[in-house]
Amino acid sequence: MTTQTLSAPEVYQGQFGEFTITQSDRTGVIIYRAGLMVAALSFAIGSALVLFSNNPNVVTALTPLYACFSLALGVSLFTIHIYMAVLHRALQVFWAIGSIAAVLVALFSSNEALAVTVYNHPITLFGIGFTFVALTGIYFKEAFCFNRLETKVLTLTVPLLLLGHLVNILPTQWEQILLGVWAILFLVFALRKTVQVIPADIGDKSVFAYLKEQGSAKV
Repeated sequence: MTTQTLSAPEVYQGQFGEFTITQSDRTGVIIYRAGLMVAALSFAIGSALVLFSNNPNVVTALTPLYACFSLALGVSLFTIHIYMAVLHRALQVFWAIGSIAAVLVALFSSNEALAVTVYNHPITLFGIGFTFVALTGIYFKEAFCFNRLETKVLTLTVPLLLLGHLVNILPTQWEQILLGVWAILFLVFALRKTVQVIPADIGDKSVFAYLKEQGSAKV
């Protein structure tokens, strides 16, 4: 038996044929999960500062933390595997809209921190909120594909908190509770992804190939 045979990639049987998983596929999953972890840690640190720090100056640290969160989320959105290309592109567009809105709000509210502006002017969520629509899309995808409890809860928690704040129907205490739940479960989600087998995040590559062929045939 040759060394080439021993190192041959495993062949998987997909819905539309056989496929193999390359090192590039694995690297993409690792980058996707690393992005989620950085985003979750940034979000958790920022949430902890908001919930537990009495120092009013901590709000200045929230802007770079949010930037780190947003950039990491963008990396994950560009490396995530989603069968529906239209949905994948939509989530990326949502993230881009939210990121551009955040930059504009930060530039035009130079007298106060970004977090303070968003909190005091919920209307800004009509722009920045698109970032969290994209994040909720990831939660929904993971809940649908892997039936994870934390992502099911997050899929409901994020819009409940943001919409509740937007229309001013949630008491401050409830907003704090929902923010804490969000931060904790986001970390749980990111940590659980680190121990999940890599092929699960790649999915059935034969489906991607089939959809690509169908798209090419239509063109």
